[in-house]
Amino acid sequence: MTELLYQNDSYLLEFKATVIEKDEENHGVVLDKTAFYPGGGGQPADCGTMVSGETVFTVNRVKKIAGKYVHLINEGQPLPNNGSEISGKLDWERRYQLMRTHTAMHILCGVVFRDYGAQVTGGNMEPLSGRMDFEFETMQQELVAEIEAAINKEVEASRELVVKILPREEAFQIPDLIRTKINLLPEGIKEVRVVEIEGLDIQADGGTHVKNTAEVGTIRITDYKSKGKINKRIYVEIEAA
Repeated sequence: MTELLYQNDSYLLEFKATVIEKDEENHGVVLDKTAFYPGGGGQPADCGTMVSGETVFTVNRVKKIAGKYVHLINEGQPLPNNGSEISGKLDWERRYQLMRTHTAMHILCGVVFRDYGAQVTGGNMEPLSGRMDFEFETMQQELVAEIEAAINKEVEASRELVVKILPREEAFQIPDLIRTKINLLPEGIKEVRVVEIEGLDIQADGGTHVKNTAEVGTIRITDYKSKGKINKRIYVEIEAA
């Protein structure tokens, strides 16, 4: 099992670990612990570097394969051996942009659910941009302007984010924990990671986030489209730091 360091500390930039398995087929390695996020919930995987001895390995991404967190290395590089001690380092600029973006998406989701009762039907993000689909029958420019003003008000409110890992039974006692139309949590999981924006939003979520909504910066709704009778898509961009 790989210890997922990012679950408790999204700001961890560097870490030390041990190679516990080589994956020749996918040209990667499994570590006993990692701060690299493997992707999921619309958030892309992290990338960065690993150093073992004098060798610097480029980590293109981390991918969960057959239940293992495989750190995919550049094809032109050899793989570190089992038992090797490594120092991992994230591409921090990219990671922090994704943290800000993911938190912005939660602010959007929280505002839309609170003010309009609309559930999420899909979403995706890249550094400083993303899109989210909601159950709206109609969407017009006036409504979009209202939503944009409301989400930026929540940014300015400097709301704290709290992350907890709860037993499944306790987590599912939280009203409206699942904001997506379909419950994507696997049946067998015993613990649920819960991310709360105090006073606004609480969701089951595995991704990385900032500590305070003020870190997100200004959010702009750049476009909106109809993706079906009751499915509307909102596109957002976050200002560069």
